Amino acid sequence: MKPTRIEKVETILWDRWLLIRIYCEDGTVGVGEGGVHGWQRPTETMVNVFEPYLIGKDPSQIEHHYQFLYRSSHFMGSVIQGALSAVDIALWDIKGKRLGVPIYELMGGKTRDRVRCYMHVGGDSVDDLAADAISAAKQGFTAVRFSAFAPEYWLHKAHSEWEEDAVTRVGAVREAVGTDVDICVEIHREMNPAESIALGRRLEQFHPYFYEDPMLPDSPAIMGDVQDRVNIPIATGERFTTIFEYQQLLEARACAYVRPDLCLCGGLSGCKKVAAMAEAHHVKVIPHNPLSPISTAACIQLDACIPNFALQEYTGESELPKSDLLVTPLELIDGYLTVPDGPGLGVELNEAALAKYPVVDKVLDSPIGFDGSVADR
Repeated sequence: MKPTRIEKVETILWDRWLLIRIYCEDGTVGVGEGGVHGWQRPTETMVNVFEPYLIGKDPSQIEHHYQFLYRSSHFMGSVIQGALSAVDIALWDIKGKRLGVPIYELMGGKTRDRVRCYMHVGGDSVDDLAADAISAAKQGFTAVRFSAFAPEYWLHKAHSEWEEDAVTRVGAVREAVGTDVDICVEIHREMNPAESIALGRRLEQFHPYFYEDPMLPDSPAIMGDVQDRVNIPIATGERFTTIFEYQQLLEARACAYVRPDLCLCGGLSGCKKVAAMAEAHHVKVIPHNPLSPISTAACIQLDACIPNFALQEYTGESELPKSDLLVTPLELIDGYLTVPDGPGLGVELNEAALAKYPVVDKVLDSPIGFDGSVADR
C-alpha cells in the first residue's frame, strides 16, 4: 500500500451533532464524531485548531497524532478530548478503508457477530412509562433503560415523596416487562450519596441490571462507598475524558460497568484502553452513545473486538433526522445490531442529508428546585 498524506479536515455541524471528515491525498475520506454532548461549536473550534498540525501528516500514525495533540497543551478537558476523539475515529476509518477491512479486524478481530442493545424508554406518567417499556420488549429488546424520576423531579418538596415516586416507576416497569427483560435504572447524577444509597436499597427488590450514575462522578472513592452499600451493580463513566479517571474509578471498586463515550474519551484508541483496564478488574463495558449513527458505528467496532462487552446504548435510529444520515442504516434485528463487515466504520454518509438539517444549539437549562436552588440533571 502506497503512503498518503492528510490534505484537509472538514467539520460539519449537523442537527445536534458535530461530524468531521478527514481527506487524504489518495482520495480516502475518514468520518468521525466529536461528543461533548450539546457543545458542538466549541468542539468544532478545537478541531479547527488541530487542522494545521494534521495537514501533510501520515494518517496511519494514529497513536502518535493523539499523543502529540493531547500533550501539546498544559490544559486538558472535554472540548479538547471531544475534538481528539473525532480525529481518532476518522483516522481509524481511513486506516480500515485503505486496508479494506473493518476497524475491529485491526484491533484483534471479532469476539461476536452481533451487539446486544438497550433501548431508552420513558413517559410522563407511570402508565406511559410501562407502556413504552412493553413496546420496546415487543420490538425484541431484552434490556430497557429509563429514569427513575418523573419529569420535573426537582420540584419535590420532601425526599420521601421523591423516593416513593422512583420506587413506583421502577416497580411498574419490572411488572410490565417481567423477568425476560433487564431493566436499567438511570439516576443521572440527580442524588447525593446518602440519597442514592437509601433509594438503591429499596430498588434492590426489582433486580436492576445496573444503577447508573447514582451521584456526581467527581469522587471515585465516595462512589465506591455507594457501590459497597447498595446491592445493585453501578454503571458510570460517561463524563470521563481520559484513562486516568477510569484508573481511579476501577481502583476504588466503584462500579461493575464502565460507560466510556467513544466520541469523548479518546475515540476508539482511548476506549479500547479503557476496556482493557476494565477487563483486568473483571468489569464489563457499556459504551455511552447519545449521539448520531456515526457514534453508534464507532461503538459497534469496539463492541465487536473486546471480550468484556455487556450492552450497547441505543437511542433509536429509525426516525428523522438520524434515519437520513447514512446511505445504508445499521442493521437492527430483535434488539441486536449486526456487526458490519464493510471497511473502516462500515458506513457511508448520505451527502443529501448533510445540508437538510441545520445546527441545533444547546440551550442552558439547569433545573431550578422548589426552593430556588440549582439542581443536577
